[in-house]
Amino acid sequence: MARPRAGVLALQGDVREHLRVLTLLGAEAVPVRTPAELASVDGLVVPGGESSVIDKLSRAFGLFQPLRERIAERMPVYGTCAGLILLADRITDGAPGQQTFGGIDVTVQRNAFGGQVDSFETDLDVPALGDRPVHAVFIRAPRVIQAGPGVEPLATLEDGSVVAVRQGTLLGTAFHPEMTGEHRFHALLLELMRAA
Repeated sequence: MARPRAGVLALQGDVREHLRVLTLLGAEAVPVRTPAELASVDGLVVPGGESSVIDKLSRAFGLFQPLRERIAERMPVYGTCAGLILLADRITDGAPGQQTFGGIDVTVQRNAFGGQVDSFETDLDVPALGDRPVHAVFIRAPRVIQAGPGVEPLATLEDGSVVAVRQGTLLGTAFHPEMTGEHRFHALLLELMRAA
């Protein structure tokens, strides 16, 4: 795959920022708002935002079931913040009726570090991405509170909270690399797309 076609779910969140990073890395980056657009991409970023709103919008735009099917077919997907929640098989304290696309065998707690005023930044060791730390921005961030045996934790905070995971072709981070010039998670997604 010379130039992978990478989509960004364009219902809410940092869509332009993710498109810019993917383009900088050499992908053909396109917004995804319809099932036809979803069918045309080799992989997908699910941005941050409000997970319950993205859930509702995905159903309103007819994307919810096609997304679940593409994930089940092992399409590479990277979820940031709310995107991690939407890739989790289970969530605690979800909004009434909230569903997820699923795919990663984890239980995720929404807003685990508090509200907007409790946002914070820190440097994380992510051995899978090399020795240089990842500067991470957490905004109303979730955390993984339980993970199945097939899930690889990629990063934890000092208190042991798991904030980045990988399972097969799926990646999830509780933070926003697209806001800090950190491109290695997106590069990993493109590697997964090329290998698929």
